[in-house]
Amino acid sequence: MNELEALTDEQRKLLDQSRRRVIESIGKNMDLYGITLSIGHLYGNMYFNQEPVTLDEMSATMGMSKTSMSTGMRTLLDLKMINKVWGKGSRKDLYEVVPDWHQNFTDFFSVKWRKAVEQNRLVLTRALKENAKLREQYAEDAAFIAVLDNDEQKMNEALSYYRWLERLIDSFETGEIYQYIPKESNSGE
Repeated sequence: MNELEALTDEQRKLLDQSRRRVIESIGKNMDLYGITLSIGHLYGNMYFNQEPVTLDEMSATMGMSKTSMSTGMRTLLDLKMINKVWGKGSRKDLYEVVPDWHQNFTDFFSVKWRKAVEQNRLVLTRALKENAKLREQYAEDAAFIAVLDNDEQKMNEALSYYRWLERLIDSFETGEIYQYIPKESNSGE
């Protein structure tokens, strides 16, 4: 049963206004992190659903094409912010929000941060190897070697940062971070 059916038109209108504010805020927040506003709105709309939804239902709700809706759902699936679920008697794919915002944050940033760490470590490692060859080639050029020394120091500092970032990511993924910054309980505030 649709939970809104028991409400008056006025109650639905007031609830819709309140939800739209939250959905807009979610969309803007996700936009800050590189997720399109429309995908943020998609997540926000799904967040308030009590039951899993189909692409068709969300497409109708948001007035988006089925193709755009499919792309948005795939993005949210990749970010682990929604799950595909099975529904008895339904031949269509059903999707539901992962309601744990702490886990959403962890999954989203872990994916992004790990990708950045891997890319940057690869580039830095390659650059250090290139510098080693240059060091051999220009071993007699003190000025050039001094520049290489300076560059290598900066690259090693960057690698040190990325090792730290990996440990931070690990602390989010294992939940260790919550020993230092505990989750707040839902006190209704």
